[in-house]
Amino acid sequence: MKIRQVKSIVTGRPAIDGAGVHLVRVLSRRNVVDFDPFLLLDAFDSVDPEDYVKGFPMHPHRGIETVTYLIEGKIEHEDSIGNKGVITSGSCQWMTAGRGILHQEMPKPSPRMLGLQLWVNLAAEKKMTAPAYRDITPELVTKVDSENASVAIVTGEYAGQKGGIRGEHIPVTFLDVTVKPGQKWEMPTNPHDNLFVYTMLGECSFGDKKEADGAKQAILFTEGDTFCAQSEKGGRFVLVAGKPLKEPVAWGGPIVMNTDAELRLAFDELERGTFIKHG
Repeated sequence: MKIRQVKSIVTGRPAIDGAGVHLVRVLSRRNVVDFDPFLLLDAFDSVDPEDYVKGFPMHPHRGIETVTYLIEGKIEHEDSIGNKGVITSGSCQWMTAGRGILHQEMPKPSPRMLGLQLWVNLAAEKKMTAPAYRDITPELVTKVDSENASVAIVTGEYAGQKGGIRGEHIPVTFLDVTVKPGQKWEMPTNPHDNLFVYTMLGECSFGDKKEADGAKQAILFTEGDTFCAQSEKGGRFVLVAGKPLKEPVAWGGPIVMNTDAELRLAFDELERGTFIKHG
């Protein structure tokens, strides 16, 4: 057994995006190589609607998948291919932007808005796949409760149980884990997957690291076949794992391709009104 150890820690920074949404940007361009195939991680946690109600009006995406996981709150969304709905507490929206989509996400006033959005890169051969939505409602999120932890399986597998969906293009493990006070939690992992956790609430320590890490950090781990976390007072984190693509990244705002030429073409198509492909 080779336990994954802490490789690096990225602490989130306050940022403003969309039409004026206050959030914490945890992963961004500077982390592309280390966290491959994961590109961006934005976290939000607020009890003040003024921090988020301006939302993210209609904007484009190409070449990625966006994963919006909401622990508490409500977000209305719609897109250019006719999808429309609401993300509620305990839900996840998995959007494949593929060859191009326009969408908007508009958070609504709630007692607390707590969640995150993760961008997953698409391989070069999948960049121009047809856009698609998969809504993972709370009843589709498999929950496994044990003496040492409560685990919600959004995607992937844990303890012989499968989550709401399996990533069609990039198989991703996405778990919401709460380690109970005074407990230690372990799970087997694919040794070659890139694995990180985003710490949300409470405190945990990982691998052989004795001190607890604070909230709103992305902690990247070394390769190994076992992941281990423990907590004295209890802690909650999201665990994300996936196989690195090891491909070049050309990133311009909401569009992520492999070459600068592909990036220029995407923005040219936006200007000419040919960005959305039909058929």
